[in-house]
Amino acid sequence: MRVLVDATAVPDDRGGVGRYVDDLVPALVRAGADVVVACRPSGVGALAASGARVHEVPDALDRRPVRLAWEQAGLPGLVRRVRPDVLHSPHYTVPVAAGVPAVVTLHDATFFSHPQWHLPVKARFFRAATRVAVGRADALVVPSAATRDAVLDAVPAAQRRADRFHVAWHGVDRDVFRPVDAAARARAAAAVGADRPAVVFLGTLEPRKNVVALVDGWVAACAGLPDPPPLVLAGARGWDQGVDAALARVPDGLRVLVPGYVPLDDLAGLLGGALVVAYPSLGEGFGLPVLEAMACGAAVLTTRRLSLPEVGGDAVAYTETDAASIGRALAALLADPARRERLGRAALERAAGFTWDASAAVHLEAFAAAAGRRSGRDRQPRSSRPSR
Repeated sequence: MRVLVDATAVPDDRGGVGRYVDDLVPALVRAGADVVVACRPSGVGALAASGARVHEVPDALDRRPVRLAWEQAGLPGLVRRVRPDVLHSPHYTVPVAAGVPAVVTLHDATFFSHPQWHLPVKARFFRAATRVAVGRADALVVPSAATRDAVLDAVPAAQRRADRFHVAWHGVDRDVFRPVDAAARARAAAAVGADRPAVVFLGTLEPRKNVVALVDGWVAACAGLPDPPPLVLAGARGWDQGVDAALARVPDGLRVLVPGYVPLDDLAGLLGGALVVAYPSLGEGFGLPVLEAMACGAAVLTTRRLSLPEVGGDAVAYTETDAASIGRALAALLADPARRERLGRAALERAAGFTWDASAAVHLEAFAAAAGRRSGRDRQPRSSRPSR
């Protein structure tokens, strides 16, 4: 099967959707698909190395209005030249006239259920894009059952097209996210300015990540500790205006480190060297940082909201989302090294079941179902599940 993947929405920092495309494409190639990828210059090297054929588009497509215009006017022309069996749009939007069966990935439905977690313009855009995708796509890929169910609840037309949804859990790149030695952990700690093992958060500092409650909960957990661990907030600065106020409330004697974007090569050391990786999110479409931390052997503290239990299972610790609950759960983990070690072992075992090859297999079923639907041969979807 020849698949054209429109990766023009992938940002230069390769976070989020970039991680998804960069890991999915090689898995599709390994599975025998003939993959052509449309991408901006920043992605050419990695995607070409995967064995896919790459069509480079102008860097001007980094501006959303330009990219969306190209998607509607330029992408159909590329479809005619490449002549794929299926077009895969991996980030919500799809051409009105694709010319071939179209498969769209919907990563998240909180634009409907919790619009306050997003910038208003972003929430409006992705709600509209999701509705269009549900109405036009021949198959839809989602990263969790929670996301599928949320889209079915939020978009009336989705109920009539429930058989078009395919749940493909993300995998984890074990060349990057794996247990590392003490020297690698020390290098990562030094890179973010930590002089001792820390409580680590990884993600964009935005409202849904619940960073304000994490900061306040960490302060409570550190009360009375003779050698309190620093808190590392690693990731891009988002638009959560409460974070600065929370940091201003941190008492003297406690350290919060905000290193910003951490290079991919340092993440295994940062996550694997943490006392606890804390990710008290209010809800995720999947929760890739939790899986990545698990693959590094970290003791993870997260919440039971939306998809996160699908990822963590019984291999992570859970908390409610308020600061008091986070503080109690974090204090309990900091006081119990044996439990942290047990969680780290369980996390490694569970993370091993999340593979990009399994995810690619479900994507290929979605592609085949889309092609079959156009030809009148419907195929039933299935979900990827981690092996036990």
